[in-house]
Amino acid sequence: MERRQFLAASLAASAVAATQGASAQTPAAGKREFYLMRRYNLQNGPQTQQTESFLSDALIPAVGRMGMGPVGAFRLEFGNETPAFYVLIPGPSVEALAELNLRLVDDAAFMKAADPFWNATAAAPAFQRAENTLLAAFKGWPKVTPADAKAKRIFQMRTYESASPGGHVRKVEMFHSGEFEIFLKCGFHPVFFGDTLVGSRMPNLTYMLTYANKAEMDAKWDAFRDDPDWKKLSTSPRFASDQLVVNITNLILSPLACSQI
Repeated sequence: MERRQFLAASLAASAVAATQGASAQTPAAGKREFYLMRRYNLQNGPQTQQTESFLSDALIPAVGRMGMGPVGAFRLEFGNETPAFYVLIPGPSVEALAELNLRLVDDAAFMKAADPFWNATAAAPAFQRAENTLLAAFKGWPKVTPADAKAKRIFQMRTYESASPGGHVRKVEMFHSGEFEIFLKCGFHPVFFGDTLVGSRMPNLTYMLTYANKAEMDAKWDAFRDDPDWKKLSTSPRFASDQLVVNITNLILSPLACSQI
């Protein structure tokens, strides 16, 4: 089996295994997406502008020509190690995302627009390091739900780490057992929910919410914590264990001008 075929088969198998044991009541809402989440670690100065230009002029248009998107591009405002940009790329399959860079080099328009970034020298790099995570959309939230790109927004990205694969699967099940509905009832605008297939600090899941401002974010979470359905769900024997989530990473992001989400 060729390397590419083996990679795609292995990741697809991981996607199936990661969601086994989910609630039988999970709604069937169409074919789910996969996500490439890329973090660019940067230094203040020319790197931020060069990377933003690469995203707006080269990467996002090329991804669109591949039939994928909408692409989210965000600046980390509050979280570990700034400056950093996050890029969320939805795709139809693990293989399409895993081979993204291999496909980009065949796009002449991309290579021309990307040249200052793509061929930056060691003496003047365009970024420090790039970290990639592959995720599968939750079955109950199978596609990205974009926010109003014209409105001023902030985004909250939360990652839940579990102590064991079993605890992780039960946390995913918890979302499908009423947590989605509680988010919506409390007025949240979820963007995506993703189960990490390949990445660091596994097992974990990541989801993103968006708000007009921090005051709205705080008010929504107050409503969520006080919601009777949440109190009932979170104290049920199956989901009450503190082993479901042992660490939470909470990031506040702002969209770059080129973001499609």
